[in-house]
Amino acid sequence: MTALPVDHGPDSGYDWYDDQVVRVWKGTLVPEGCKVEIIEGIVTVAPPPSNAHNFAAEELQRLLYTAMPGDCGVYQTQGVTIGGTSELYIPDLVVLAREVVRNSPGYAVPAEEALLTVEITSRGNANHDRVAKARGYARAGVPLYLLLDPWHSGRPTATLFGEPEGGTYRMLQAVEYGGVLTLPEPFDLKIDTAVLQD
Repeated sequence: MTALPVDHGPDSGYDWYDDQVVRVWKGTLVPEGCKVEIIEGIVTVAPPPSNAHNFAAEELQRLLYTAMPGDCGVYQTQGVTIGGTSELYIPDLVVLAREVVRNSPGYAVPAEEALLTVEITSRGNANHDRVAKARGYARAGVPLYLLLDPWHSGRPTATLFGEPEGGTYRMLQAVEYGGVLTLPEPFDLKIDTAVLQD
């Protein structure tokens, strides 16, 4: 067997392997409503979210519309890429300037354009949201990451991360559901997490 040399071009952290992963992602056929992402270089498929998950996302989306900058939108199916990698996430909610979405060709926008990403854990993917995606969003420099975790050790918890540096976040606030979590500027929004439970 003979190996052929591959010219990876400049060291961008993105290479032939990443191109193959993205090609697999684009060609994956899944049932309607499933979410296909690339997490830690692996194409992952998640089933449609539960009604409780959708309820929490919709409640939070309504709250965000009352407090976010006027030139932004809240998107539920928007893909975001982590620069220099093949990572492609579809946050449960992401706040982006409308112009970014309008002017970005294809299926995703750079994650660094997001003002806020929100993930709501499901029983089967909680570690993706708690670890891999938190690391990816921090690497991209997303200023705020809100993790809604109804599966956290039997005590539903909302955790706000911020101040990304060196690929990690600082935990800004954590409350059990029923407590009040505050999103800082540009939102300046108090969220009564009790409304996120159905």
